[in-house]
Amino acid sequence: NILEFRSVNEMNMSPVALARIYEEDFKQDMAALKVLPPTVYMRVTENIPQIISFIETVIANGQAYATSQGNVYFDVKSWGKRYGVLTTVSSDTQDEAVNTDKRHVKDFALWKAAKPQELCWTSPWGKGRPGWHIECSTISSAVFGKQLDIHTGGIDLAFPHHENEIAQCEVYHQCEQWGNYFLHSGHLHVKGSQEKMSKSLKNYITVKDFLKKFSSDQFRMYCLRSRYSSAVEFSDKSMDDAKNLLQAISSFIKDANAYIKGQLISDPVREDILWERLANTKVTVKAAFADDFDTSRAVAAIMDLIHHGNRQLKAVTKDAGSPRSSVVYGSIISYIEGFFNALGMSFGERQVALRADNSTVLSNVIDELVQFRTKVRHYALVLPEAAETAPRQQLMQDRRPLLEACDSLRENLAAFGIHIKVRVTLCLRLLLTF
Repeated sequence: NILEFRSVNEMNMSPVALARIYEEDFKQDMAALKVLPPTVYMRVTENIPQIISFIETVIANGQAYATSQGNVYFDVKSWGKRYGVLTTVSSDTQDEAVNTDKRHVKDFALWKAAKPQELCWTSPWGKGRPGWHIECSTISSAVFGKQLDIHTGGIDLAFPHHENEIAQCEVYHQCEQWGNYFLHSGHLHVKGSQEKMSKSLKNYITVKDFLKKFSSDQFRMYCLRSRYSSAVEFSDKSMDDAKNLLQAISSFIKDANAYIKGQLISDPVREDILWERLANTKVTVKAAFADDFDTSRAVAAIMDLIHHGNRQLKAVTKDAGSPRSSVVYGSIISYIEGFFNALGMSFGERQVALRADNSTVLSNVIDELVQFRTKVRHYALVLPEAAETAPRQQLMQDRRPLLEACDSLRENLAAFGIHIKVRVTLCLRLLLTF
């Protein structure tokens, strides 16, 4: 279990390898919840040169400054009234920043000087790492260009994260509006608690534990019953309510199909009323989604349609009668299934099983081997030339990075369940030494 990995030192692996473990665990959870993967995954550690270039442009455009301590800050005051377009936060401040090398309190970091034992990279301002906001601005710009249509995130990210992203990107791209729409989701709360569900508060439920009791479709129905921008309370009762709604939908579809096939005999059906109900439902659902994705109103309209559909199916008896042509019930079923399919839900299909994806593990193993091969090739090209003239002690010193690469490979592969015996690594070291 990855939750047993408490620190890099305990596992004795590189920070990058440790991050990959959590990355793959996240991907498995999302797949189990039937969340579609993104078109491309972008890692900050693989985009450091792009981030540095982005910061240099912001400085060149006059909205950022470097300090003697190796930090780079965005100059909020110089950006003036342009800052705060999302959350109406004012940039006006005369306060000097206390106990820091900032010019003003509201200035935020684009680059942070390295601290002892902290992962860092070389930059024009010294060794350090990117600020939180600049990572997202750089990577989103690399993928989407100079304008973003829809940006999402939790309500707690509106300020300062999204506000600072806007400022950085509008300076970098020299545009007046970088993002067109920002959709902020509400927090998930445990029932009876005013605090959001989070790891730091230890009041959370893991996806894996959740899926032992509930399905991904039940969780989606639970979410659909509230506006995405509202805080929602999690409880067994709320999940049972979602489960009951799904059961009602499944039962209706089953009965309606039975009626169409002639297996369910009922009183004469008023198709004209059902056609009208279906048309009204489509209008209501479309209006609900157009109103800031009001999924709760849309689901309520679907359930109302099902209610009226069930009222027409007053079963008298079930029999293997002849099929009847009932286009209206076929149309209702098609619309309901299409609605929920668009929202990642299905009826009558086996739920996605939670399992490890061997292909993702293999992909990470290949990445580690490719990096190792690159290091070996580099030193293999350099060392033969030096071997002709350099003394043995110098050769040993030159080969140290390659020997360390062997040890690093063994440690990083262990994170993915692949264990290389120590004696094999020792043989590699001896061969590389002599």
